[in-house]
Amino acid sequence: MGNFKEFCKRKNIVLSAKRYGVDALGAMAQGLFASLLIGTILNTLGTQLGIAWLVTIGDFAKAVSGPAMAISIGFALQAPPLVLFSLAAVGWAANDLGGAGGPLAVLVVAVIASELGKMVSKETPVDILVTPLVTILSGAGLSMLIAAPIGAGALALGQLIMWATELQPFLMGIIVSVLVGIFLTLPISSAAICHALALTGLAGGAAVAGCCANMVGFAVMSFRENRWGGLVSQGLGTSMLQMGNIVRNPRIWLPAILTSAITGPIATCVFRLEMNGPAISSGMGTCGLVGQIGVYSGWVASGAPITAWDWAGLILISFVLPAVICWAFGLLFRKIGWIKEGDLTLS
Repeated sequence: MGNFKEFCKRKNIVLSAKRYGVDALGAMAQGLFASLLIGTILNTLGTQLGIAWLVTIGDFAKAVSGPAMAISIGFALQAPPLVLFSLAAVGWAANDLGGAGGPLAVLVVAVIASELGKMVSKETPVDILVTPLVTILSGAGLSMLIAAPIGAGALALGQLIMWATELQPFLMGIIVSVLVGIFLTLPISSAAICHALALTGLAGGAAVAGCCANMVGFAVMSFRENRWGGLVSQGLGTSMLQMGNIVRNPRIWLPAILTSAITGPIATCVFRLEMNGPAISSGMGTCGLVGQIGVYSGWVASGAPITAWDWAGLILISFVLPAVICWAFGLLFRKIGWIKEGDLTLS
């Protein structure tokens, strides 16, 4: 056992929830962003502006989402070059065989293939052959065995959430909005989770509401401490920047969580806000306005007329209500002493 631990240490194989559940998952979201999401944005722009070559480039970007995810995961696991490059084939196989739930299959398979590739890397005189063979054979073989069941399970769970949201929009609007908003602020990837579950439709709209409640909410609530720089970095970047402050005083998170519990059911019950763009957009909120672009791309794809009510719902849920409600809760919490001066200051 001691020898195996020494071997893993030498090969930089760290068996931990952080390495696989935080680092790998977060990197997977970046791979999705750099392929599927950018491709969707280019597709939408090309369609709206009548520029055919933009649509074509968007299709190219979307087509390589599997390899992009797997390579990103390998990078997070600090895989050596031959392992990293071999993960392109692994990602394509896992994503293709996993179907609509492919991203979760890519995560599982790419992690295993990457670690197996690292184990044999530079252990033989013919490393140029052995390392890619082990990485690709293990990854593609696992994909053939488990990608479809993993993908089907992830899709079924996502469909269950979406079905429950349609059935009970008020209750599920609260649950989905609060949970996805929490995932967004925690050092894990809400975007990757939403995409792995293929979370779209009304549930996707609730997820957008929860993300915006945290991002815009923290940005506005902490304006007196962080001014314009904090407003932009949190409102268009990520509320994860507040994680250190949350650890020191967890009560500063309550205004954003309460706000998401209010805006979620408003999104589902009042405006019927749906995310019918890429599922990854459901977990992005106002980060680069990706959530809003995703909702808009869904409107475009549906072909239905976009009404003033649609725009009002998107603007209110994404910006106005999170800013006003979270600011009001923050003011109350400051008055009762739960939030003190400096508690929201970004370092």
